[in-house]
Amino acid sequence: MPELPCTGVFRHMKHRVSAAIAICAALLLSGAAGAAGPDAGEQQRIQQAVRDYATRTAAEQEKNQDALIARNSEALLNDPKTPVIGNPKAPVAIIEFFDYTCPYCKAAEPRLEKLLNDDPGVKLVVKDFPILTPQSVVAAKAALASVKQGKYARYHQAMMMFRGQLTEDTIFDIAKDSGLDVNRLRRDMDSPEIAGEIIADFNLARAIRVFATPAFIVNNHLITTSSAEIDFPKVVAAARAGR
Repeated sequence: MPELPCTGVFRHMKHRVSAAIAICAALLLSGAAGAAGPDAGEQQRIQQAVRDYATRTAAEQEKNQDALIARNSEALLNDPKTPVIGNPKAPVAIIEFFDYTCPYCKAAEPRLEKLLNDDPGVKLVVKDFPILTPQSVVAAKAALASVKQGKYARYHQAMMMFRGQLTEDTIFDIAKDSGLDVNRLRRDMDSPEIAGEIIADFNLARAIRVFATPAFIVNNHLITTSSAEIDFPKVVAAARAGR
């Protein structure tokens, strides 16, 4: 069985293209300046060319990623092993790739909970993507194992509300406080089935080029807005309008 990644090795990969563009711009400008000292007009033309290239590249990347998401929509939306919070029959789905040690994921959680409480037509499909710490993997395994005791939503939300360093002791303390049988949870979380679910989510993230947490997908589109600035009701309204 493949080894589970336990680090944030992918955390900044999505920024490589923009970084490369910035480097190219700097090289072009410095090279031109060293050669002949370009006038302001020439510098502006170079900068505009770089901006145009960046815009086209970003648009192409977004289009390509939307196609990848659409190609994998069945696994994203209808995997029976993936936990769902909210009304499982809701017509609008928000898919979240998350990590229990990710502070940005936790910061978005209260807004997601409010959305689910206010709008029964929305469900949250939660994909474990434990990329930040070894404890991330332990937490993901424990949460997925809690499904067998019928307490996933309660445990998930308690874990997401926890602030501070997440340790293995904390993971199991929260499980106990959530009404879980911790001894059973420990047994269940070490099953090959649980490891297989996490690996499947890793492979799915790779297939659609998701490299960081949190990542939100709605209506076959990855939301590229900073998680702190996402207006979830507005996103849902756009999905209902087919946008």
